[in-house]
Amino acid sequence: MRKLLLLLIVFTLFQQAQAQLVKPPQWEISLSAQEVEIGDEIEVTFRASIPLGWYIYSNDFDPELGPTVTTVAWDEHVSFEAVNELQSIDAKHKYDDVFLGDIGYFVGEGVFKQTIRILSLPVVIRGNIDYQMCTDIDGRCIPFDEDFTLKLKVLGVADESENAMMALPEDTQAEEGFISPAERERRESVLRTRDVNDAYSLLAFMILCFVAGLAALLTPCVFPMIPLTVSFFTGKAKSKKQAITHALAFGFSIIAIYTIAGTVVAKINGPEFANWLSTHWVPNVAFFLIFIFFALAFLGMFELTLPSGLVNKVDKQADKGGFYGTFFMGFTLVLVSFSCTGPIVGTILVESAGGLVLKPILGMFAFSLAFAVPFTLFAIFPEWLQNLPKSGGWMNTIKVTLGFLELALAFKFLSIADQVYHWGILDRDVFLVIWISVFIGLTLYLFGYLRLPHDDKVEKLSVPRLLTGLVSLGFVVYLLPGLWGAPLKGMAGYLPPMRSGMFTFANGGGSMLAQNTEGKLCEAPKYAELFEFPHGLQGYFDYEQALNCAREQNKPLFIDFTGHGCVNCREMEARVWSNPEVLKRLNEDFVLVALYVDDKKELPASSWYTSTYDGKEKKTIGKQNADFQITAFNNNAQPYYVILDGNENLLVTPKAYDLNASTFIAFLDEAKENFQKGNMAEK
Repeated sequence: MRKLLLLLIVFTLFQQAQAQLVKPPQWEISLSAQEVEIGDEIEVTFRASIPLGWYIYSNDFDPELGPTVTTVAWDEHVSFEAVNELQSIDAKHKYDDVFLGDIGYFVGEGVFKQTIRILSLPVVIRGNIDYQMCTDIDGRCIPFDEDFTLKLKVLGVADESENAMMALPEDTQAEEGFISPAERERRESVLRTRDVNDAYSLLAFMILCFVAGLAALLTPCVFPMIPLTVSFFTGKAKSKKQAITHALAFGFSIIAIYTIAGTVVAKINGPEFANWLSTHWVPNVAFFLIFIFFALAFLGMFELTLPSGLVNKVDKQADKGGFYGTFFMGFTLVLVSFSCTGPIVGTILVESAGGLVLKPILGMFAFSLAFAVPFTLFAIFPEWLQNLPKSGGWMNTIKVTLGFLELALAFKFLSIADQVYHWGILDRDVFLVIWISVFIGLTLYLFGYLRLPHDDKVEKLSVPRLLTGLVSLGFVVYLLPGLWGAPLKGMAGYLPPMRSGMFTFANGGGSMLAQNTEGKLCEAPKYAELFEFPHGLQGYFDYEQALNCAREQNKPLFIDFTGHGCVNCREMEARVWSNPEVLKRLNEDFVLVALYVDDKKELPASSWYTSTYDGKEKKTIGKQNADFQITAFNNNAQPYYVILDGNENLLVTPKAYDLNASTFIAFLDEAKENFQKGNMAEK
């Protein structure tokens, strides 16, 4: 049983890799004077608002130690000069065991100052801040840089247009590297859209967790606890007021216990740790077996219980009375109901993956809220107990239904490992056959044709059982066309990619999609035996090979940073790339390259190299692609779409996860238009 507990603890730490974009600090740059004359010296203050849990390095220690110190590089111009070196203001210092030396850093807020002297008119002041932001939570360090422009008024000059850094025409700004107002607004719109998408995604996850909490209430190891809990409060309370007070404390205790568990997971959350747990075969196979174990318990093969000694010790604390006893009464409920809630809680923590600190916390809060509120309300209003349905076989039906769902989810983990390591044991058609079989079994069970241990004989179907059975049957009907090449967009993030299989008709997966693909490639793609583009598209899986072809065909290069375990990547391919207008553009206007960041295929030793980003040797396809994304584009999230010209210049601001097909079309069109303008300029 101790081994089981250890497995459960490890299980709750698991995070499904879907690395999220880490936003840089917000920089505020201020001047000691806004109006200047030639010869004046002004102090420039750089102030960074650093996200919680992160820090940036100062510049007042030996840069040879290893960390990237913060630097300010001024664009050289005859109108000004730097008087002194950049100064770190009140930085913290400590001895670092990794770098073997004293380092300086800022937490919360970082302040740097430097003095410049005005030499001539007009005053043109531009520069760049280069720095590194790190966190000790999971050891990540991400390089960032910020371009800035300073605007000054010159005394004695009436027309502001004669001053330094007056508004330049948009074409001049673009030529000199400035972001035009239109482009700035577009980028801000993208960020706002992404934030809205994240908020909706988080809200949907919380709703799902709340529903899971309600489902847990109806299981046989939880539902009978409701009247027992009510008797605890009504029997010991000296007054109605005291009963209500302790009932509320009881509910808050349950919420606190589960939310603390979510907070622990959030603390150890991070892309590097999550990536290993979700893509390496060892944890994925382990989680596959754990889910099978949970499913068998729910199906009635055995009972999942905690050590009785632990439960008894906690239960004794509940007898002490007061708020102390109330808290431990809540703890006792959590432990006693573990056999039904353990698998559900574990599943929620697994699905809260991706490096988001709030997701596991809010997920457990939503689950515990649904779990705690009914206990609290019945304790406050014990007369409601008379309206509760009696315990019976319907509770076991709910438990068995959850068992079938756990069984289906188990194969998702095995599928990820299979894709990453190319075992070839669980491709799309085999996966679909398994899921179809599981849900056929659930349908037969709900309709009363299958009976499992602890089940009562089904004399007649209740309306909820009938409706649930119809939903299960409908899901089976939905999955069936997938065996013959249907894309199944609604399940795109959870199914293996569309590949040819023994049940798939010829061209079944791409007949409606990419057309006229003959001659799209300059040569046979490397790693074509490992990877495949969706919808019949043709492209490469090696950056250099794709870049050479883009130059040869004089087309923009479309880079798709993706991953085997990336749910959002599959959703983008199924919901956005399948749009006829998107597909037409990808097929005709670009050379495509898909770079998988989590693939474990080891390259020949001659191709290994040591990363300039983290100093580690990159041996696999995935490690090298991930390192390229970070070092070249300062980004570690997938999906991430980058479009370059033949000289490896960005044609448009890279794009991340966004299910709006129209904005993706605009993204592609803008890149193509900029590419054509560049060609005309060269001529």
